[in-house]
Amino acid sequence: MTTTNTLRLADADIVYDVHGELPSPDGRPPLFMIGQPMDASGFMALASYFPDRTVVTYDPRGLGRSTRHDGRVDHAPTGQAEDVHALIQSLAAGPVEMFASSGGAVTALALVAAYPDDVTTLVAHEPPLIHVLPDAEAIERALAEVQDAYQAGGRNAGMAAFITMISWRGEFTPAYFDLPPADPAAFGMPGDDDGSRDDPLLSDRSSAVSGYRLELEALAASPTRIVVAVGEESLDIFTGRTSLAVAGLLGQEPTVFPSHHGGFVGGDSGYAGKPEEFARTLREVLG
Repeated sequence: MTTTNTLRLADADIVYDVHGELPSPDGRPPLFMIGQPMDASGFMALASYFPDRTVVTYDPRGLGRSTRHDGRVDHAPTGQAEDVHALIQSLAAGPVEMFASSGGAVTALALVAAYPDDVTTLVAHEPPLIHVLPDAEAIERALAEVQDAYQAGGRNAGMAAFITMISWRGEFTPAYFDLPPADPAAFGMPGDDDGSRDDPLLSDRSSAVSGYRLELEALAASPTRIVVAVGEESLDIFTGRTSLAVAGLLGQEPTVFPSHHGGFVGGDSGYAGKPEEFARTLREVLG
């Protein structure tokens, strides 16, 4: 059973889905799944492997079905965290367990820092935080080149540059910047300009996500159990390296999950992971 609801805030309408019953029949906290810029649709495969749990998914403000009325287009993690906090409060089901991936993991870390009693266990999967890495300046340059490619040529050009960036292994050395401009055709995409300039992944609208700086003292003081997760195929690429670095800053080793950055997505994705194996590992981690 899935019900869709809307939380109406002063400056946004947040659409969320509850898969199962509230309160949870088994007495366990709801399992909240969040991403960024991914919306709730990206978690359908993973949620299907938790039929015994009450799972909550949502669309971040300005993405998917959620609309915003604040006149802004940026996706700041602290603002997103306020929305998630309001949503958890509206559920009136107590603190939640949370699986958060990519930009959603950044939002979740901001949430735990600000509202430590909202989450019992957080599994933060591959948070793309630039400033935890020693080559942060080079990464910012690489990200700016992705945004420039998108502004110059549209989504296909931007996505080709983005794939090139996130596929680079190890630190961003001069060899990376000596690469020729990414060709969309090399990734099976047409070279035409689709006319868009507002993609949340390829524009500068999500720069606040990758630019977020961890509140380490607040995270250390939080009662939340934080587990940093990394895909087995990601270990030496950007989001894998950030996962290892974040785990180190929190005094732990990252937990290795199956597959890649989107290892929980199903066959309906253009880059399917291993959602069944991923769900099995997540279940073990949550206990």
